[in-house]
Amino acid sequence: MRKVPPVAVDVDGVSLSLSSPAGEVNILPDLAQAVPAGETVALVGPSGSGKTSLMMLIAGLERPSAGAVRLFGRRIDDLGEDALADLRRQEVGIVFQSFHLIPTMTALENVALPLELSGARTAAAEAAELLAAVGLKERLHHYPHQLSGGEQQRVAVARAFAGGPRLLLADEPTGNLDHDTGALVMERLFALCADFGATLILITHDAGLATRCRRLVRLRDGRIVADAAQTGADDSVVPFRR
Repeated sequence: MRKVPPVAVDVDGVSLSLSSPAGEVNILPDLAQAVPAGETVALVGPSGSGKTSLMMLIAGLERPSAGAVRLFGRRIDDLGEDALADLRRQEVGIVFQSFHLIPTMTALENVALPLELSGARTAAAEAAELLAAVGLKERLHHYPHQLSGGEQQRVAVARAFAGGPRLLLADEPTGNLDHDTGALVMERLFALCADFGATLILITHDAGLATRCRRLVRLRDGRIVADAAQTGADDSVVPFRR
């Protein structure tokens, strides 16, 4: 009998409404979605369809108005801020379109910071190894302003994998990069997902990039309108194996 992988992300009857001067805005109405561990998912849809809001809920950076969000079987929407921060540090890596690097820290220091906060004794060595994995072995001691956009995003990718996350969330990680630079960044990101056996949820407007994921989920007006497996997806990202 084929072994069914555990569920990495379970969004159960989730809705999200926010207040505005014009009244309440219903962003996500009653979503239900499960993502098996080890899956690679492309989350697509027009601007304003709710993709980033859904990712924020999964990351615990936003709380649902109703419903439950679970990561690897643990309910997170009712956790306190300190517990959520600990969970993100231990389980979740996030890569945004903007790099969000600390400008006064070198590439090595930016990647080592979350490791140091977790109490890792070999934070600098682990950070150097991650930076080498994204092709920045010679740029460890450069500051963000001394790096190109693609190099900064590769630092952000390395930082997202600090601590060995089981789930990686990437929100338009190539949106500020040219095509060739973006392709290089994504090669590194997919390779690290394979190395770590991480579940990947990727928001993208790039149709070619979306086809590299094994599953495509399409949102429109806050609702899931399509959810399908994709043939020809990138199989270098292996099932969760910890």
